[in-house]
Amino acid sequence: MSQLQQQRSLVLASGSPRRRDILEQLGVRFRVDVSGIDERMLPGEKPADHVQRLAREKGLEVRARSSAAPDQPCVLSADTIVLLDDVVYGKPADDEDALRMLRKLSGRTHHVLTGLALCDAAGSFEEVSVHTTAVTFRELSEETMRGYVASGEARDKAGAYAIQGLGTGLVREISGSYTNVVGMPAAETLELLFRAGVLSSWP
Repeated sequence: MSQLQQQRSLVLASGSPRRRDILEQLGVRFRVDVSGIDERMLPGEKPADHVQRLAREKGLEVRARSSAAPDQPCVLSADTIVLLDDVVYGKPADDEDALRMLRKLSGRTHHVLTGLALCDAAGSFEEVSVHTTAVTFRELSEETMRGYVASGEARDKAGAYAIQGLGTGLVREISGSYTNVVGMPAAETLELLFRAGVLSSWP
């Protein structure tokens, strides 16, 4: 029987079904309030700074809407990018863009960076961090890449793949948190919820 003790309400500032799945797998109760901030990189902004800034700004925007809520919730937010040779690969604009990304990633090791942030409605807690996982793709044939893109899974995914879906067949090796590649590092998220007092025991 689960001994999870949740002391504070939690809002997830993301519409990502992958991040919702991770929280649900952890057994955490939450509601969703999607942020609508501009996610473009600033001129000269470093990738690690970019994901941390976006994670923080998403959380603060949703916190502003939640500050009057009776339960005074904590707000959890995240942003994920794929990085190869100092080039950021975000969500593909279309299927051709997805193919372009996969051709670049084929047979190479890239890094997945996730900015993770948590703040509370009262303004008494705020923490932002970045988490990195190295992912190595196997050599992909043009037929494989086109077939993968045709599946539709590459759409709306940073780097044009989903490691938790068909995309697992693209990956030869991973070093670091698997769930970080999915969209949010589970263990680090759990530890953050403890530090903020959202959880007092788990599982």
